[in-house]
Amino acid sequence: MKKRILGFWEIWNMSFGFLGIQFGFALQGGFMSRIFQTLGASKDEIPMLWIAAPLTGLLVQPIIGYMSDRTWSPKWGRRKPYFLIGAILSTMALFFMPYSPALWVAAGFLWVLDASINISMEPFRALVADKLVESQRTYGFVVQTLIIGIGTWIASNLPWLVSEMGVSDSAALGVVPNSVKIAFAIGAFVFLASILYTVFTTSEYPPEDMEEFEREKKKKNSFVSDIVNNVGNMPLTMKKLGVIQFFSWFAFFTMWSLANPALTEHVFNTPAPVESAFDMADSIQKAAFDTANTAFQKSSNLVGSAMGVYGLSSMAFALLLVLYTAKRNINRKYVHMFSLFLGGLGFILMNYVSPEQLKYCFILIGFAWGSILSMPYAMLSSSVDPKKMGMFMGIFNMFIVIPQIIAALGGINFVSNLIGEEAINAMTIAGISLLIAGLCNLLITNKAAISYQSTE
Repeated sequence: MKKRILGFWEIWNMSFGFLGIQFGFALQGGFMSRIFQTLGASKDEIPMLWIAAPLTGLLVQPIIGYMSDRTWSPKWGRRKPYFLIGAILSTMALFFMPYSPALWVAAGFLWVLDASINISMEPFRALVADKLVESQRTYGFVVQTLIIGIGTWIASNLPWLVSEMGVSDSAALGVVPNSVKIAFAIGAFVFLASILYTVFTTSEYPPEDMEEFEREKKKKNSFVSDIVNNVGNMPLTMKKLGVIQFFSWFAFFTMWSLANPALTEHVFNTPAPVESAFDMADSIQKAAFDTANTAFQKSSNLVGSAMGVYGLSSMAFALLLVLYTAKRNINRKYVHMFSLFLGGLGFILMNYVSPEQLKYCFILIGFAWGSILSMPYAMLSSSVDPKKMGMFMGIFNMFIVIPQIIAALGGINFVSNLIGEEAINAMTIAGISLLIAGLCNLLITNKAAISYQSTE
């Protein structure tokens, strides 16, 4: 079946579910470390508590990609069943996460949440390649990035907005404030609603050759051996993109896991109070702890709100690209390179800014984020077998999760401690990592990946 050129609103509808996915990711990335700190985690313990997220992605995305490539239902399509399953599980995990009574419970909920988001996310990447002709793929991934930017900005501001509406930021020792609980509940609702919107407004193309598709399904090849074979035979351009992804995602995992302790301490001067430093049996000491904890929770709201700005600037970046790529080609390699340079500068400048200036750092980071969510996937989709798009998109996720695993297992702490013990050094390392990622774009030489030239 020949694919037709899709209009903006058709592409918008098929990508709208990413609004909910990004609500989940933004709440997880902006406030999970805050929950860990509230439950008593130290700065050095936080990256390890995040280990569940990348480990889950490493296992789930290739499997879901493989399964969705081999799925077809005349009613539900190929990718949509996975959207829906992931959305239901993510909704439950988001709602119950802030009610965690202990660190190990919160870490367990993070595991469930990240697995569920991954079940929904990977098929969305493949759907763009499934539905769009080659000349529209950059456009499609950029529209997806536009929606992601909207979701990041709104979700990151939810605890602050809820607090401004009068919900308390204060809470007892080891209890997450109501402002965060309500924000996560809103996120859970949006996640499910946006996925349902895409499911009911978007149709999918059936396999081009149904008989061949059925024969492939009946083959008794192990999906493990299939994945291993495709890992061994991945295109050279995909490997080069993997190097760029490694340094890009090391930087952003560092931000998600350590921005809250780094910025509340260095920029706002309100670090999370350590219970052992206060005599909780003494009323004066307990009052001092409560005052310090409330100050930390309020500055955490402001850190989350500032982080939301990177979603806003990535949205603006994506909107400009949508308008441009609707009619013209771009040099994906150089767009990605200079966007990553801007993000690296944003991280490094965090050492020198005031609370009021922090948003400008995240504006720069947003350009990098907007590019990370679109350019590598546009370049990849021009370099792999369309029949294995889901699997290759899942395998490509290895280059996202492996740097996060390395970072969580001590990589961030080791490298940042080479500079000093202050938490803000982690943001400097994130900046350097993005600068390296930008330079690695010079490895990309495949002309089709750099700028698709339409022959229509």
